[in-house]
Amino acid sequence: MRADARKNRDHVLAVAGAALAEHGVDVSLRDIARRADVGLATLLRHFPTREALLEALLHTSFEELTARADALEASGSPEEALVVWLRDCVGWTTEYRGVTVLMAAAIEDTESALHASCVTLRAAGARLLTRAQAVGAARADIDGTDLFALIAALAWLGDQPALAPRAGRLFDVVASAVLTGAAAGDDSAAGGAKSVAKGIV
Repeated sequence: MRADARKNRDHVLAVAGAALAEHGVDVSLRDIARRADVGLATLLRHFPTREALLEALLHTSFEELTARADALEASGSPEEALVVWLRDCVGWTTEYRGVTVLMAAAIEDTESALHASCVTLRAAGARLLTRAQAVGAARADIDGTDLFALIAALAWLGDQPALAPRAGRLFDVVASAVLTGAAAGDDSAAGGAKSVAKGIV
């Protein structure tokens, strides 16, 4: 890519990031083009679909969350690693309102520009879940797809102004339901899981 074309692309991305952070993923591509002071055709030449634009914006974040899962898998206790990563993912998805709706669709749509990144992210979470299940720290009747759906549901709560104040407490409730507390030898599985979920920042 020529230097001037790359500069234009980076400018459009910067403007798009600000617009999506302000208005969510439903902001019109025409409005993004107007804000960037380029024609819609120019924007579409770089990013032919909304998903392609989001993939370009979010690619680094996807990679960072995947790397974060790898680091937690190698260091933290299984239950702590799982909850920390869940919290990180939910926090990240609230950066662009409505992004989880597109991610949930993209993971089943092999033609979506977001598909590969979403599948990789789901696999990272599934590894942390499997590790926690192996030591009895997480319930055995859920899988990586369930975990991905829970992230989407918790992120949706954070997107709703009337429900956002409850999002932190409900994260703890969901994390307590995912964990069993068995790895810590707690006589009360629910109580042990709740303390782990609430104790991790």
